[in-house]
Amino acid sequence: MSMYRQKLLNAVLFFAKETKRLNKTKLSKLLYFLDFEHFRQTGYPSIGLKYYAFDYGPLPRNFWAEIHNGELPEDLAEKVNAIQKIEGGRQEIEFRPKPKAEVDFSLFTLREQEILKKFAYIYNDSSGKTMSDISHEYGHPWEVTIQTKGEREEIDYLLAIDENSPIDIEQARESLHDYLEMTKLFNIGPTE
Repeated sequence: MSMYRQKLLNAVLFFAKETKRLNKTKLSKLLYFLDFEHFRQTGYPSIGLKYYAFDYGPLPRNFWAEIHNGELPEDLAEKVNAIQKIEGGRQEIEFRPKPKAEVDFSLFTLREQEILKKFAYIYNDSSGKTMSDISHEYGHPWEVTIQTKGEREEIDYLLAIDENSPIDIEQARESLHDYLEMTKLFNIGPTE
């Protein structure tokens, strides 16, 4: 199992332990915030999922396909349970940590740990709907993608770079290129 897959599984477990009502929508947004904030700071994503601009916000399409019906892949099912619920008249899946599952923080840098904790704290009690609204804010990568490429198109990580980023667009472009080449060459992506 690749390091990026292990990080994905442990990020899901962490968010299941540290936030309330972790459904698929909320989980998708938390993973998006983690990846894009880490990219904004460093020029490479934490986990490296590919996110697409869907109606309700950024969606990690390949990972979503793994979890959408509640039948979790074996490696994720070792860490969390998927509980079927009815919310707002529609069926939803909520993720809850397995009683003895522990987050392996050694997989994450200190920066990644800080980002995980920051977003778990900020969005602890938020609903998936609230988080969708936040991810739609003007000028954010999802909104720019919708305006420039259209719905269901991949969101470019480079859109996370702004005037407050510690790195510039050229550094980010180079880091992203290196990251993508490495994950492709060694087939080590989080959903491969």
